[in-house]
Amino acid sequence: MENKQLKNEVKSYWDKQACGTDEIDAQKFTKEYFDAIEEKRYSREPEILEFADFPSGKGKKMLEVGLGAGTDFINWVRNGADAHGIDLTPESIAHVKHRLSLEGLEAKFEVGDSENLPYDDNTFEFVYSWGVIHHTPDTPKAFREIYRVLQPGGKAKIMVYNRKSMLAYFFWVKHALFKGKFSMSVDEALFENMESAGTKGYTIEEAKAIVKDLPLKDLKVKTYFTFYDRLERFNPMLRLASKVISLFVNKKKRGWFLTVEYTKV
Repeated sequence: MENKQLKNEVKSYWDKQACGTDEIDAQKFTKEYFDAIEEKRYSREPEILEFADFPSGKGKKMLEVGLGAGTDFINWVRNGADAHGIDLTPESIAHVKHRLSLEGLEAKFEVGDSENLPYDDNTFEFVYSWGVIHHTPDTPKAFREIYRVLQPGGKAKIMVYNRKSMLAYFFWVKHALFKGKFSMSVDEALFENMESAGTKGYTIEEAKAIVKDLPLKDLKVKTYFTFYDRLERFNPMLRLASKVISLFVNKKKRGWFLTVEYTKV
């Protein structure tokens, strides 16, 4: 599939329903709706609060790449960041617009592409992206774009999916092994079945390789074992499967969330 076609499919998928808005029963764009989205996000993904450290954005000119329902973005704004946001879909931008309006807050945001950020070099003191750029066809280019728009001395915080995680291996078992597709790789299982078409996972080593030629310092790459890696949430019988998979996966590297942070030189 050509990158342009794939990107259009990704856009169409997320434009139908902004990330994080499934399982929400409240009327769309109401306070109750956004409160439910926020409670769900941080109860399932408390790793965000540790990794993002929203108070650290106070007074900084920052960019969030990929906004979803605007939950993290509103927290940057609440904490006093000079926040700018970009997302591939009008649906996400509509969420952000309504969310800010409800709280009487202001920020800058627009529809745009993570592979071609519409900002000058060295614009932001901080760039943040949580679970977004693994969906775009050319993820390494998105990494380079984030670096490009950072000011020297600026910090990037990025999360992508981990291919060597409990959830990724479960996806392979479910979509390849159980269906007799023994030649299907974990990459292919994620590409074809995880959220929008083309979703990718990376290893710690691969993430480091993507940024190895960029002048940076204080590089930290790690994984978080998450709610999504607890396979028994799908079915109690999978508790045994989880233990079996654990025998073949490095416990320190098996979390679904793989985070990359660094300072630009």
